[in-house]
Amino acid sequence: MTDPAAFLRSLFDRAVQVADPMQSLARVLPAKPQGRVVVIGAGKASARMAEAVESVWGPCDGLVITRYGYARPCKGVRIVEAAHPVPDAAGLAATDRMLALAGSLGAGDFVLCLVSGGASALLVAPAKGVTLAEKQAVNAALLASGAPIDKMNTVRKHLSRVKGGQLAAAAFPARMLTLMISDVPGDDPAFIGSGPTVGDASTPADALAILARWNIAVPASVTQALSRPSGVVAPFDPRLSRVENVIYAAPAQSLHAAAQLARERGCEVRILGDAIEGEARDTATRMAAEALALQASRNAADPPLLLLSGGELTVTRRGDGIGGPNAEFCLALALALNGAAGIHAIACDTDGVDGAAEVAGAIVTPETLRRATALGLDAAAFLARNDAHSFFAALGAQVVTGPTLTNVNDFRAILIG
Repeated sequence: MTDPAAFLRSLFDRAVQVADPMQSLARVLPAKPQGRVVVIGAGKASARMAEAVESVWGPCDGLVITRYGYARPCKGVRIVEAAHPVPDAAGLAATDRMLALAGSLGAGDFVLCLVSGGASALLVAPAKGVTLAEKQAVNAALLASGAPIDKMNTVRKHLSRVKGGQLAAAAFPARMLTLMISDVPGDDPAFIGSGPTVGDASTPADALAILARWNIAVPASVTQALSRPSGVVAPFDPRLSRVENVIYAAPAQSLHAAAQLARERGCEVRILGDAIEGEARDTATRMAAEALALQASRNAADPPLLLLSGGELTVTRRGDGIGGPNAEFCLALALALNGAAGIHAIACDTDGVDGAAEVAGAIVTPETLRRATALGLDAAAFLARNDAHSFFAALGAQVVTGPTLTNVNDFRAILIG
């Protein structure tokens, strides 16, 4: 293989391509119902999803909220851009309009709801007594805590008037179909975008326990809000009886597409899992050890071995650097591999945004640490201050895609020659 880095990038591009709503949504879209039809939704892929819907159904009434820079040219559906991963006033105003639109529907109406990763921040309607600024502070603290996504979303649900089934409840008695792109380990629809159309059995006490477990300090108003019953809708609430939730794109599909391409190029492929969670640096250390052990057991005539994995890694913020889970994974992996010959890797977020940086991820080669040393860069120091993006930017080893218009979570590939 003459250019392992380019090969790994082609695998990532393939994983993103198969999850593009313009390539994947039409196959699950039913015929357009008669009567009033409204399209609503939120997420980093939601505008692209709306564009895909209108390519089949034609112009539609509705409102979708997406991340800044992720809007698409829809003919009827109004696209609003707002902030992610920390919500802003644009998201607040748009969510209020969406709840009002949902509340105007009747039993004869049909709602198509489009949900993808990012909806947790883009759908923002703080619980009674909690301000937007306080909600922003909680969101930022959650992101820095290292808590898994399902735990973060449990807290978000109980501090919201739209998550945890509340958007669907607002639209009742209209009939609703929710199409989802999964970005959560395990593909639980209750945690995709904090489940705005999915019931949830958790309680405000569960949210308080999560805040305590991950040492997340919150304003008194938040503690007070979580001491009261929340609006989260129970799984068998009658207001959810007319809702169908369908996951039509998920990490496993993208990993299998990348695996197929790799096999066509002559690789042996092992998929380690599509729902791997944990600290990015710890996961990198384990995978580096596995890659080195596998390399030691191989013969010179063996084909290249590719290790694929997905899921959602986390970073506990310890320093003041610019980083994200995928870049931090790559930096920790490079340190653990210590320049081992014949091992290359890529780790990227399929939405094109790793952490809060407009960078998808990075590529690791056997030369990564040597090149860093030549530039006077201390890789371990960069890792200590969570500054992986700055490290790979200095090496010219970042993967920058711009908006991918989809989101099926992390993509990791380790190539063993």
